[in-house]
Amino acid sequence: MVPSVRDFYDGLAADYHLIYPDWDASMAHQAEALDAVVRARLGAGSHRVLDCSCGIGTQAIGLAAVGDQVIGSDLSPAAVARAATEAATRGIALPVTAADMRALPFRASAFDVVVCADNSLPHLLTQDDVHAALAGMRRVLRDDGLLVLSVRNYDEVRATRPASAAPQVSTTPEGRVVTFQLWHWHEDRERYDLEHFQLVPDGGGWEVRVRRTTYWALTRRQLTDAVLEAGFTDAGWHEPESSGFFQPVLTARRGRP
Repeated sequence: MVPSVRDFYDGLAADYHLIYPDWDASMAHQAEALDAVVRARLGAGSHRVLDCSCGIGTQAIGLAAVGDQVIGSDLSPAAVARAATEAATRGIALPVTAADMRALPFRASAFDVVVCADNSLPHLLTQDDVHAALAGMRRVLRDDGLLVLSVRNYDEVRATRPASAAPQVSTTPEGRVVTFQLWHWHEDRERYDLEHFQLVPDGGGWEVRVRRTTYWALTRRQLTDAVLEAGFTDAGWHEPESSGFFQPVLTARRGRP
């Protein structure tokens, strides 16, 4: 049975910030990079942004902090609840709703920008589901609006099919937290089950927290083709070296009728 994506992120919501050595610094840095990508294509000023995979708010809070009008949605009710709380704690307005990206509950042409960052789209495991999500993102964008996706560098990953990802370490008042992943590849050599481990200080030892989910390792060609098939135009990739964002970013335009 494929693990539930909602269960994965509901379970991770309280601990998600521990992935980062400094979550607030990461929010600010990622927002600066994404804002630059948006402004280069739509111009300066405040934009109406939907972050349709907002999680606990890593990108959404940062973009709202730099002046965009952001709404956050995510499959996980626990994650969006935390996003709203974290935004309010920082004095930032961030309306949120729990919603599946394949069925976005927003009116047509409501946004200038739709963001789907941090490797969220690859949780969808079939072409039909990917197309449904992208078609919905296109529907809620205004004419000539901008789609902004980020995913792992799956071209590189598919070449080597690693069994794990490098550990990440953050520091809390109770001590260091270690986060790492094990990857179990399917027979199709495109999809993999992920075991997400966090070692959290517990007295003189460790508490081990494990969550599981599944990804489709979409290459640039697969994702570009899917975006174009969904009716977008002007699709292009931006590497971390040029964008400053930590993952490859794909942008595309809704296009005019």
